[in-house]
Amino acid sequence: MKGTVKFRDYLKKKLEDPEFKKAFDEEEIYASLAIQIAKIRQEKNLTQEDLAKELHTTQQTVSRLEDIHNTSYSLRTLIKLARALDKKLEVQLV
Repeated sequence: MKGTVKFRDYLKKKLEDPEFKKAFDEEEIYASLAIQIAKIRQEKNLTQEDLAKELHTTQQTVSRLEDIHNTSYSLRTLIKLARALDKKLEVQLV
């Protein structure tokens, strides 16, 4: 379409703004984590309720862990989650 901007080009331009890039990078961390949790849970053929039982919590809590807008993960919760999913948790500052 003539005159339209591809999203990729738009995003590339927006990422030149340091403030936008900082916010984008932070949100990407949370979204990526939520997607990883849901993907691993599904690969293990677990429902949210199954995982909740492993974590001794509720299905609603697992749902929040898989919400890309959730920004309230605790390290303790992530450690418990990794154990319940038989995964290793790595936290790095790079």
